[in-house]
Amino acid sequence: MTATMQPHELVELALGLSRADGCVVIADEESTANLRWAGNALTTNGVTRGRRLTVIATVDGAEGTASGVVSREAVVPDEVAGLVRAAEEAARAAGPAEDARPLVTTAEQPVSADFGRPPAETSAEVFAGFGPALGRAFARAAGQGELLYGFARHELVTSYLGTSTGLRLRHEQPTGTVELNAKTADLSGSAWTGAATRDFSDVDIAALHAEATRRLGWGARRIDLPAGRYETLLPPSAVADLMVYLAWSAGGRDASEGRTVFSRKGGAAEGAPAEGGTTRLGDRLAALPLTLRSDPHEPGLESAPFVLAHASEDEASAFDNGLPLTATDWIRDGELASLVTSRHSAALAGLPLRPAIDNLVLETAGQETAPTLEEMVARTERGLLLTCLWYIREVDPATLLLTGLTRDGVYLVENGEVVGAVNNFRFNESPVELLGRITEVGRTERCLPREWSDWFTRTAMPPVRVPGFNMSSVSQAS
Repeated sequence: MTATMQPHELVELALGLSRADGCVVIADEESTANLRWAGNALTTNGVTRGRRLTVIATVDGAEGTASGVVSREAVVPDEVAGLVRAAEEAARAAGPAEDARPLVTTAEQPVSADFGRPPAETSAEVFAGFGPALGRAFARAAGQGELLYGFARHELVTSYLGTSTGLRLRHEQPTGTVELNAKTADLSGSAWTGAATRDFSDVDIAALHAEATRRLGWGARRIDLPAGRYETLLPPSAVADLMVYLAWSAGGRDASEGRTVFSRKGGAAEGAPAEGGTTRLGDRLAALPLTLRSDPHEPGLESAPFVLAHASEDEASAFDNGLPLTATDWIRDGELASLVTSRHSAALAGLPLRPAIDNLVLETAGQETAPTLEEMVARTERGLLLTCLWYIREVDPATLLLTGLTRDGVYLVENGEVVGAVNNFRFNESPVELLGRITEVGRTERCLPREWSDWFTRTAMPPVRVPGFNMSSVSQAS
């Protein structure tokens, strides 16, 4: 047997070796290119490669179907048989799987015509235009007495999914991020900007640097403010961090069992939909006609169009691998429209099947005339302008109350102008309750959620105006 095989060949090999009643095999081929810089100089760069093979074996028994999952990195062909046997042993040792369902068939999901293609790979060439532009930004920063820190990362994962029911699916997922911190020469001031991208061809590092420089300039004047509730403008990045956490918390089963903010207290209300009567489906969450949605084919935010589940979790099932994904509205015109479900949890909760999708868009009608963040600042009499949030943690799942800190710049706006930087705060807010208080929504744009950028990058959000944003205490964070 050859020492190396293409990922799709490893999938076929594993399926051919399987003696289980059912088998799912996922091969992920990953390549990553990265740059890091500090103090206006590139510090490290490199390209890495990786491979992971996951085998999910299912064994039918008198009391139900059990599953065993084994996943290993950097698998070579001689190790595949051992991996398959280990998955089968794990299945035989396990009890019946609660989420067991028949594996998806080709009648539900056509095979990928490109299943046999080699994996796509990234390389240092992805930074061919970005690198020189970054060098020019270093020179500008040095001339302005600034120091630039940050990193850029591009990952390309090609996933191959094969099953004993005949599924053969392939998906290429590019993920790129850039984060830029500009600091004053004495390190007393700091500003952050960032962007998400598929291939770095659309990253304008000069614009990111110019925005960071503008924010450093705002920070030349320091203003101390007490804790309290302030009218606050949240930029798209901060909105994304809050909405991603909302989406992660929107599980249909937990909601139907009364454990989350999306649970209907006291049972089904009059006029509630027949499906999911113990949830808040149909309730108005946002005062404005906001829509929060996901679509695997969203331009610029494309993600896997079928379920890829390496293991079963609360609202994802390994048995659902290969299920097609379609555009889904989670909140439609301000009303809760869908909750995340697998086939199993949908049946338990009496809800439609709505698997999670790896992107998120928040928008309202009339995007052509929606204001920019700058225009929203210009019509602010007095309020705060955040730049980003971090260290977000859940306090109360029943209300989805979150706490966290502001970072790298909170600014005071008076009479339509930013007049200085204020101290950082700890905040306490629920993204669900916040939706009901938003009074103005700006233009939706692609953005990078700073807090969750290691896990979720494909977002498009608007800036929003929120009266009474709860800055619960002053923070010494810088």
